[in-house]
Amino acid sequence: MLKFNKSNLFKVIGVFVLVVFSFVYIQFATASALTSLKDTLTSEKASTVANHTIVFTTPTGVAASQTIILTFDNGTTFTSGLDFTDIDLADDGTEVTLAATATGTTWGVSAASPVITFTNGSTVVAAGSVITIKIGTNASSGGTGDKQIINGASGTTKLVITGTFTDTGTIAIPIIADDTVVVNAVVQPIISFTLSDNTIYFGNLSSSVNCFAQGTDPGNVTCPITSEAEAFKITAGTNATSGYVITVQGGTLTSGLNTITPLASNTPSAPTTEQFGIRFNASGGSGTVTAPYAASGYAFTATTSSAVQIASSSAVSDTTTYSARYLANISTSTEAGIYTASHTYVATATF
Repeated sequence: MLKFNKSNLFKVIGVFVLVVFSFVYIQFATASALTSLKDTLTSEKASTVANHTIVFTTPTGVAASQTIILTFDNGTTFTSGLDFTDIDLADDGTEVTLAATATGTTWGVSAASPVITFTNGSTVVAAGSVITIKIGTNASSGGTGDKQIINGASGTTKLVITGTFTDTGTIAIPIIADDTVVVNAVVQPIISFTLSDNTIYFGNLSSSVNCFAQGTDPGNVTCPITSEAEAFKITAGTNATSGYVITVQGGTLTSGLNTITPLASNTPSAPTTEQFGIRFNASGGSGTVTAPYAASGYAFTATTSSAVQIASSSAVSDTTTYSARYLANISTSTEAGIYTASHTYVATATF
């Protein structure tokens, strides 16, 4: 017969307490809280599809065959057909192969609103690893995802992370009625247009040399400029999406009923022959000179009743400078008189 004395009784009680406390200690040691949890959504608007990027650190790790379970609340659902092809899982930045069923190093994935379950194959995820899970069109490891998660109602959605891997954690996600701010601003239409001079002069025309106009009155002098020179400058620029055009309207040099013949097409200068024409050089911006005014010869096809295009830009353009050159030649039979012309330049932008 077993006899108990005080010494034996205390030993039994001590062993019992040790066993109980050891059991309690083991239970607490096997479950740890996930750390550094976050879930970044592409939209937090209620009832709207969104991609999720979930990141957390597992203190314990994930052993072979263990599961990680994601559970959403607040009416969160999945786009029909969401499966492993719409999900990526990375262990410390290294992508894990996913499939419908776990096998070998491949993880299995099952998804049914509002739960996604990952089942590890034979891979061992070390303690302290960072797990990154992408769900939606941001998944690209096994092909580009085409299904997403549908946000629930306005309020706080909780994503609870559990599973047989024993670590647990909860992420709070704000869901609001509308997460978009529409920003309005206006850029006013702009066009700049200048003429550097409003009066130009040839002086006395000659039947033996080229005559070019200048911005300064030379007085009673015969053809003071016989080599091509700039008569004045035109500048133009705009923020109009379709650019601008510049036109000129007006007639040739005229004295009463007498005129100096305008050049109908681009033609080189030929002294002793009646000729009136213009041409332009362009620099800066994206503006260009329009034919027949862009070549080395001269032309004048405008009239007092019709304008012709002399330059343009087909898009937004910084300032372009157009150098205008005016030519006037006469023959020995050109009628005497004071010849004048008035030319109107117009810039029109297309916004």
